[in-house]
Amino acid sequence: MASLGVEAEQEPLLGHSIPGSREWDIIETEEHYKSRWRSIRILYLTMFLSSVGFSIVIMSIWPYLQKIDHTADASFLGWVIASFSLGQMVASPIFGLWSNYRPRKEPLTVSIFISVAANCLYAYVQVPASHNKYYMLVARGLVGFGAGNVAVIRSYIAGATSLQERTSSMANTSACQALGFILGPVFQTCFALIGEKGVTWDTIKLQINMYTAPVLLGAFLGILNIILILTILREHRVDDSGRQCKNINFEEASTDEVQVPQGNIDQVAVVATNVLFFVILFIFALFETIVTPLTMDMYAWTREQAVLYDGIILAALGVEAVIIFMGIKLLSKKVGERAILLGGLIVVWVGFFILLPWGHQFPKIQWEDLHNNSIPNTTFGEIIITLWKIPREDHNEGPTGCPVEQAWCLYTPMIHLAQFLTSAVLIGVGYPSCNVMSYTLYSKILGPKPQGMYMGWLTASGSAARILGPVFISQVYAAWGPRWAFSLAFSILWLVLPKGPRNQIKGLILAKNGTIKALRRIISAANLNTSNVSKSVSS
Repeated sequence: MASLGVEAEQEPLLGHSIPGSREWDIIETEEHYKSRWRSIRILYLTMFLSSVGFSIVIMSIWPYLQKIDHTADASFLGWVIASFSLGQMVASPIFGLWSNYRPRKEPLTVSIFISVAANCLYAYVQVPASHNKYYMLVARGLVGFGAGNVAVIRSYIAGATSLQERTSSMANTSACQALGFILGPVFQTCFALIGEKGVTWDTIKLQINMYTAPVLLGAFLGILNIILILTILREHRVDDSGRQCKNINFEEASTDEVQVPQGNIDQVAVVATNVLFFVILFIFALFETIVTPLTMDMYAWTREQAVLYDGIILAALGVEAVIIFMGIKLLSKKVGERAILLGGLIVVWVGFFILLPWGHQFPKIQWEDLHNNSIPNTTFGEIIITLWKIPREDHNEGPTGCPVEQAWCLYTPMIHLAQFLTSAVLIGVGYPSCNVMSYTLYSKILGPKPQGMYMGWLTASGSAARILGPVFISQVYAAWGPRWAFSLAFSILWLVLPKGPRNQIKGLILAKNGTIKALRRIISAANLNTSNVSKSVSS
């Protein structure tokens, strides 16, 4: 047993053993193999539906909130958006710990049932005579609480796959999650054809319209998911070599099962991975939040243009993420998980570095809405609110450009569109690489022990990042602009990079013909014939 532990510890994370080698002498039966992968694929579907549950209403929350409760303001919208991640942060460790000691069907079924009930509550939030906004807040928080089953899903997949299968399975899980985020808004767009009025089922006081139809679909799919879990999902656990082993979750044991030594978990590595995962999701949450206000300020896009163009950009990044997840499965066999994680961090760092405003061209200034000299205290909800603005009936697009209330608009150079798109592509490559490698390495650090609670803490750290990231960036961006916002972002990434890569990047930057000088020359040449600040402002 001790030699097994030493071999597992010394084995590279990718694993070099192949079918037919000594480690694969004990193999599983074909029936067990099929049952194991059927169960894993059911959890792929569960992950997909969990992501759809978040994204299927994200574009319609603001107009629905305005319709059901006229007292709701932008700051309350921020709480509604954050409530999903808050619920997930609370639930993840609970469901994870539950799955360590009981069959995983239990937390999965309960969590999905909570999501189904929360979606039904969301469909009825317009019925009460008052306090409707609080019912919506509770509904979204409960949907997030149900989404805490992500920890159970990832811990199950980590325990039901060998080291050789782990990276591919984690990549597939992340791809299903990303696909859910992509298709959710697509479903919402299709339901927009129903309109705001829709149809009313008087008997049960249910109004089916463009706001409630998506969540009712989500509730229906959740019920189907529960049925699939109860009928198809089986408890499986294998060791690092793929041999079936005993687990507290097994209701019955086989004589072919082996008992895997539990060993000690490297707590320093566990904490470090949680911190790193927090940083990764925190940084991406910054980018997600700032896309719409940044493009409206820099390129004078109207609300309609921003929703359309930014939606296309984010959808393209989602497709890019799915491709990256699929490519990682092949690349990890050649270069290793650690190298991919480090490469992803560097690519994201370069992406934020490129976003820094340089040059002599300034954004168009928006003067029309200036009523006094005060700078408003912009909240997270007010930053997000531009995504949900409904066009006025008189089709007046309103003023465009960088609002003069934001003092930084007068002295911060413009971020060129090509500059922004290049950065978006790089972040779209780096983020999914870091995301899936964090889960993969974390599961391997934990080893053969039940991983539910630890996966719960990892999911909770990511949820905390998605709560704090938008709040942080909205305040920094409104007060000091993109230069400070992106400087802080790539500074945080710089701190988590290992010493070796940092020294190499430093050497490149400080070289005589280094990166900064080259970029400055390129930007200066591009802006040589642009108008001066006064012409840009007056336009």
